[in-house]
Amino acid sequence: MKGLELFNVIKNDMEIVERELKKIVKTHDPLLTETSAHLLNAGGKRLRPAFALVAGRTCEAKSDKIICLAVALELIHMASLVHDDVVDASYTRRGMPTVKANWGDQVSIYTGTYLFARSLDLIARCDNPVISRILADISVRMCEGEIRQIATSYDSDQTVKDYFFRIKSKTALLISASCELGAVACGAQERQVKALSRYGYYLGMAFQITDDILDFTASQQELGKPVGSDLRQGIVTLPVIFALTLSPDRERLAGIVKIKDKKEGEVLEAISIVKQCGAIEKAYGVANRYIEKAKNELKYLPSGRATDSLAFIADFISKRRY
Repeated sequence: MKGLELFNVIKNDMEIVERELKKIVKTHDPLLTETSAHLLNAGGKRLRPAFALVAGRTCEAKSDKIICLAVALELIHMASLVHDDVVDASYTRRGMPTVKANWGDQVSIYTGTYLFARSLDLIARCDNPVISRILADISVRMCEGEIRQIATSYDSDQTVKDYFFRIKSKTALLISASCELGAVACGAQERQVKALSRYGYYLGMAFQITDDILDFTASQQELGKPVGSDLRQGIVTLPVIFALTLSPDRERLAGIVKIKDKKEGEVLEAISIVKQCGAIEKAYGVANRYIEKAKNELKYLPSGRATDSLAFIADFISKRRY
């Protein structure tokens, strides 16, 4: 099964979300419409709105209560992506040119800011102070994670703790909030809300670790961007951190990590070092432990198709190769 086939229980709701997103990217300004539509049409898994909708379904909520929230969550994610592409100087994403590649940094930044502003408008319409408070906090912490990543670029002395802080802020917290707020929006019991929040956090950690592993093991066609992109940008991920301890060539790897303008041969050499020392397998072990923690939280939810979907998506993330 691929992607959101695992979310068949909310297929109709996701189609509504997609239609609403298409409406939002149509603005009075032709350029802003073009850039926003380009980003939207590049695709994506739409995981965050999907998690909000499924979380609501586990608590037997009607979808109309959380469609607005689901759209807002995807807009926050889209805004972060277009800003990331500027910071990381990325010219392709999912195999397509980025907004930065086609229109440059200035237009990209304002496109991301516009999408974030539209998310604020939708959140205000939810008329729920808990939703507003949680998403405001998450937005602050996402920025903190990005700043930490920039500050630690090309630093081979980073620890596993440093890495976990970054991916928690950059990825896991928004997925956690998506699950949590889907339940909050439908008035779920506190026990269910907390279980879904923890499920989303653990799953988000596993998702990012797996994503970072794929940067070494997948093909460019599968990734939609060059293999070793994180290494090229000086981003030190879990496989590299493990390799800097496990590999007999750790000093050479540390030296490559610190090079700001890496040659292709140096990137390929670093990838080989990481893959040959057991770092990939060890990183998968960490991801799988987070997956098991996520699945353990599902025992606090009512049984049914929606809860089964959350279990299936956890298994999918642990095995995904794209």
